[in-house]
Amino acid sequence: MEKKRSMFLLQYALAMKHNEIQRLEMLATREENRLERAEKFLEKDASLFDEFLRENDRNSVQAMRLAEKETKIKTEKIVEIRELTAQITSIKSEISKFEDTLKHYKIYKDFLYKVSPKEWLDEQKEKHLALKRAKESTELKSILVGDKGSGIKSKPSSLWKEVHSLKKITKFSRPGKTLSSSTQSLPQVGHPSQHSELDSTLSSSTLPSQDETDSDGEELALYFTEPHQLLDVFTKLEEQNLSLIQNTQEMEETLDELNVTLKNTQIRMDREVNLLKQWISTMMISISKEEESAAELELKARVFHFGEYQGDQQDKMLESLNHKVLDVYRNCVGMQQEANLGTVQMLTVVEHQLDELLENLERVPQIKIEQAEKVKERERRMRLREEKARMQKQLQEERLQRARARAQAKIKKKRGRKLLCRSHPPVIKVKEVHEQTLMDKDKEEMLFFFT
Repeated sequence: MEKKRSMFLLQYALAMKHNEIQRLEMLATREENRLERAEKFLEKDASLFDEFLRENDRNSVQAMRLAEKETKIKTEKIVEIRELTAQITSIKSEISKFEDTLKHYKIYKDFLYKVSPKEWLDEQKEKHLALKRAKESTELKSILVGDKGSGIKSKPSSLWKEVHSLKKITKFSRPGKTLSSSTQSLPQVGHPSQHSELDSTLSSSTLPSQDETDSDGEELALYFTEPHQLLDVFTKLEEQNLSLIQNTQEMEETLDELNVTLKNTQIRMDREVNLLKQWISTMMISISKEEESAAELELKARVFHFGEYQGDQQDKMLESLNHKVLDVYRNCVGMQQEANLGTVQMLTVVEHQLDELLENLERVPQIKIEQAEKVKERERRMRLREEKARMQKQLQEERLQRARARAQAKIKKKRGRKLLCRSHPPVIKVKEVHEQTLMDKDKEEMLFFFT
């Protein structure tokens, strides 16, 4: 039993080992198969990677070639762009120059139109209006012709599309050539009458476009066709300018003269105003003096009324007053009718004569008055000089007489002690009487006696 058992155990162990060996062999075969598959996959991946590397190399080479080609193209384009920009700048500079010249020419043209005569400008305006009216009439005719041919609207839509395209073409090209080419390119649809109607509509549609090009292409004519015409106009304008300059100079001279005369008159008026103010002040002073004298006379009259003064003194004063009035009357009026007139009547006559003289003085021109005043002033100065010379001569004679008397007198010898020199007394300043004060005194006397 033990042998069987040991045999069984040995067989079992062998079977187990055999199974294990088979299992390991199977695992080894599996691993070998898997390794073979992995090797195949690796070989395949290596071949694919090699192909990828080769393709990548090819792509990199192509990319380098394309990059070089693109860089060349880019450099060429940059050069072309630079050339084009240079051309554009040169063209722009030329355009700006042409625009400047065009502006100058427009200015010259406007100047020539301004200088041209008005009659010619009116004629040009009338011509332009006539052309506009003719253009409007042609447009109206074309519209009427289009209305007559409105029966074409009932034709097929395809034909109208072609007509519309032809109209668009005729706007941007010459009418004769486009019509011939377009009519040849039209498909022959329908009857020949349709083609004739289409030709008539196309010809009528192209008429206003021709008129428009003619009207747009017109240039206004200039009045000046030769240079000497403009030179003649310039000479006329220069003569007018010279005459205007001369007139302005004359006006300036007259204005200067008027300004000088205005200044002189202003100075003269100021002087007269000052004289009148002085005259008013002297009149006010004389009025105040007269009022004072009137008050004194009133007081004296009251005193006379009360019997303080005697009648013989009053008679003497009246006689002296009558003599003074008579002297004034004789100097002013003359020796006429002096015996029959009283003192009051003589005073009224003197006053009337003074009023007449003042009225006549107002009528006399100011120049003559000034001349008379100058003559009187000269005479007064001559009198003053003569009086002064006479006074100086008299003083000189008195000095000579005193000198002779001193020379003929006996010499007295001084005895005793000499007198000491004393300080001189202060010099008394004598007020100098000016000519103006003398004139004022004369005026006051005139006012006192003749007002």
